[in-house]
Amino acid sequence: MELSRRKFLKGTAGAAAVFGMSLFDNPLLRKAFAEALEETPIIWLAAGACSGCSVSLLNALSPRIQDVLLGQIVPGHHTELAFHPTVMAASGDLAMQAMYDTEVKPFLLVVEGAVATKDNGTACEVGEKNGHGITGLEHVLRLGRKAKAVIAAGSCASYGGVVGAAPNPTGAKGVAEVFRDHGVVTPTINLPGCAMHPDWFISTVAAVLLGGPKIVKVDEVGRPVAHYGKLIHDNCPLRGHFDAGRFAQKASDPYCLYKLGCKGPITHADCPEKRFNGGTNWCIENGHPCIGCVEPAFPFDQSLATPVQIKEVTPPAAYPPIATDHHKDVDLTPVYTGLAGLAAGAVAMKATAGRKEPQPPEQDKRG
Repeated sequence: MELSRRKFLKGTAGAAAVFGMSLFDNPLLRKAFAEALEETPIIWLAAGACSGCSVSLLNALSPRIQDVLLGQIVPGHHTELAFHPTVMAASGDLAMQAMYDTEVKPFLLVVEGAVATKDNGTACEVGEKNGHGITGLEHVLRLGRKAKAVIAAGSCASYGGVVGAAPNPTGAKGVAEVFRDHGVVTPTINLPGCAMHPDWFISTVAAVLLGGPKIVKVDEVGRPVAHYGKLIHDNCPLRGHFDAGRFAQKASDPYCLYKLGCKGPITHADCPEKRFNGGTNWCIENGHPCIGCVEPAFPFDQSLATPVQIKEVTPPAAYPPIATDHHKDVDLTPVYTGLAGLAAGAVAMKATAGRKEPQPPEQDKRG
């Protein structure tokens, strides 16, 4: 296979990155690599959104957002935020022209916020044409059909979120649902969260640039397994209190927050590992129950303070009673005692499995 100049330069840049070398001290090499870069513009469309996910992304620390947008997110690939209504300098017709100029190229579409669908989406308009507003629904469908891939940034864009909660007067829906309704087949990746973690976005974009959207393994609701494959409950710092039956009765109690409405047992995300604001903190370590903001059911039909029904059984395979008397040193309720006994018995059986029972020595028949 013939090795082109572009492939050679991209391969050399990748190798240099692996070995930590800097080849850009030479201005001629710097120019050559710049010409060989693959440019991927991003159109960031704000539909029914509060801009919280934009703020979260702008707070990215490692790498910083300016490094992502001005440098190479992966060797040989450069992104350009060609349209973003919140942070772009242009406005009005100039801003809309930037969108139109970009959509004739191969680009990534990012949608923040739910898409209003009632009355053809007139509740949300972005720009105008011939004196009439252009609905967010029209933009999403037009751009969605042209894009290389679509990223739904945040819970509202993923599943409707807060904007799509009952009574939902605007008919707000997530991007993937809108695409299904209108036969749009462009690969769509959901990055739910209220707000989404910036690392979820940056790593997903990097993966798409390297291998296309098919390289991103997603779960049954379109979320990357790499970030949404773990249960909050399994990695919660308060999990020990849950297993021991110590539950907070009020917000200031230092125990498991399940009875105060924590959605950790049904929520899938790596928040305990990533944390927010540059890895500073996250909801539960700040003393607040997980609100399950990455789940399709968010913000839930009942109050966020209502305990959820636990659906998945995780180690230690059985749950202590949720009504625990904290005045007792040990909870000796019959159910918990029985579970503890079963657990101890199971451990003992596993430990002795496969061992042969020792035979008693034969008695001396001679006397």
